[in-house]
Amino acid sequence: MQIAAARLPEQLQKGVRSLYTLHGDEPLLQQEMADLIRQSAREQGYTERQVFTVAGAHFDWGEVQAAAASMSLFADKLILDLRIPTGKPGKEGSIALQQLAESVVGNDAVLLLVSLPGLDKTSKSSGWFTALEASGATVQLEPVSRADLPAWIAQRLGQQQQRVLEGEEGQRSLQFFADRVEGNLLAAHQEIQKLGLLYAPGELSFEQIERAVLNVARYDVFKLGEAVLAGQHLRVQRMMDGLQAEGVSEVLVNYTLSEDIRSLKRVKDAVAGGRALPQVLREQRVWGRKERLYERILPNLTPAALDRLLQSAHHVDGIVKGMKLPTWPTDNWQAVLRLALMMSKACSPR
Repeated sequence: MQIAAARLPEQLQKGVRSLYTLHGDEPLLQQEMADLIRQSAREQGYTERQVFTVAGAHFDWGEVQAAAASMSLFADKLILDLRIPTGKPGKEGSIALQQLAESVVGNDAVLLLVSLPGLDKTSKSSGWFTALEASGATVQLEPVSRADLPAWIAQRLGQQQQRVLEGEEGQRSLQFFADRVEGNLLAAHQEIQKLGLLYAPGELSFEQIERAVLNVARYDVFKLGEAVLAGQHLRVQRMMDGLQAEGVSEVLVNYTLSEDIRSLKRVKDAVAGGRALPQVLREQRVWGRKERLYERILPNLTPAALDRLLQSAHHVDGIVKGMKLPTWPTDNWQAVLRLALMMSKACSPR
């Protein structure tokens, strides 16, 4: 059974289940949800805990199964904390997980907590995952998007009786805070806690936040692609600076941007040929936020504009591999930035 993360505390108050599965790529949310489940379990008599981390193909699944089956009538209740960092249990693990899911149903002496990273569609359709989902509670931990980050920060500040000022200055404070911690939710949590130590409960000024909050943002090339497609020029500039500072290869950045251009062209050409947009997007494996961005961008993006972007991507590919072009920057990162901003301008909302 699937449970929304926001509903989990309410469910736990009614009594813990024998099986919980957490999946998502945000370490902070994983940690907090797991802590919440373990705390509720301890309050309900689960005083023993064993932790297993599936570290590779040679992991001994028999140890986990033995631990689940070894409880006696007089033993303390056990939390079996099973972590699969890769999200790939393998053939033996798949069988073991299905057997574990079946064995803990109705067993109030063992609570099985399975922690997984974000899963793709294939993994969610696998026999082992569907067995876990059918036998217990499954919680998908969605990452906090950049658009939702200011509200998330405000909510977390409220938990420690702090708040930003009303009006434009408060919004400025939250946007500044979000810019400093984007892509690094665990660091954002730590910066919020630091504000609680530095300042008394009540209102926080922009100057207080500016002095206290470190620049701990982290970016990845996939989020950069979303910012480019959304036409967020300033954010694109900031993310490019961050990627360069983190030592990300400019070849990888250019490849990711080029792939987005090629994908846009394939979809545009297919739709021009009479294909339905939803079907083409599925075939091109365009989902989630990118799917919504494509739906907005494509009607206004002309074939000629796409051809110019493709030609520019070809130029940048040569530059990052050592070629020099008279009309383009000689610095690799400046050339990639120029391409990113060209794309961002072409994709800007009309």
